[in-house]
Amino acid sequence: MIRLCRVPRPPLSEFVALLWLFERVAPHARERVLPTGSIELVINLKDEIDRSFDGVIVGPQSRFFMLDTSRPTLVVGAHFRPGGALPFFALPMHELSDRHLPLEACWGRQAAELRERLLEAETGEAKLLLLECALLRLMKRTVSRHAAIGHAVVAFRQGLRRVGDVVAETGISQRRFIRLFSEEVGLSPKAFCRIRRFQQAVSVLHRAEVPKLADIALACGYFDQPHMIHDFQDFAGMTPTQYLSRRSALKNHVPQ
Repeated sequence: MIRLCRVPRPPLSEFVALLWLFERVAPHARERVLPTGSIELVINLKDEIDRSFDGVIVGPQSRFFMLDTSRPTLVVGAHFRPGGALPFFALPMHELSDRHLPLEACWGRQAAELRERLLEAETGEAKLLLLECALLRLMKRTVSRHAAIGHAVVAFRQGLRRVGDVVAETGISQRRFIRLFSEEVGLSPKAFCRIRRFQQAVSVLHRAEVPKLADIALACGYFDQPHMIHDFQDFAGMTPTQYLSRRSALKNHVPQ
């Protein structure tokens, strides 16, 4: 397994958290991919025989989806910050919710041209640098994000905040806030906060040696352990104990 990562330089870093390249020989047939609340760009660099897609935008998911890992994988991509994909795709982000949209549907011929250039790059580092430069060119600086949504995303990610309290801080109506948040992030504020809390629990469980579920639940903002189990079943389709027994090197990819 080879995994390379690159943190993009400004101003791209304001929108993209990470550029990555992943290569793997297929060790198992399928993986369960857990929701993160973010949008992912994935470009397939395998040849014609092994390639099942060229490029895809993975929208914000409301629960897990199954990934076919029965064949060797070589993919490169970008992990967008919440709300960060807006300047790159000419549609409201809620239209990507629970969807895998072919990249050519948004970028047309530019999607195929980018893939061809990535195939020609000789090293993994060169591929990531090329993707970074391409995203910088494609970024529509005229697309403005609402300051209230930027404030809310930071507030929700930094701690356990009530949606109503954050809305009050923005100075706009709750109805308008929910609409804007959905358009820029792709999820409702409530769904985003639930997934972020779930992701916090996943992170703790993933690195825990001797996990105490009741303590983890309280530390991550759940009322109690059954509350956390309910969210795991909603988002991951499994209990925390089942996640622990199947966890892999990648916290959000659970082998089946």
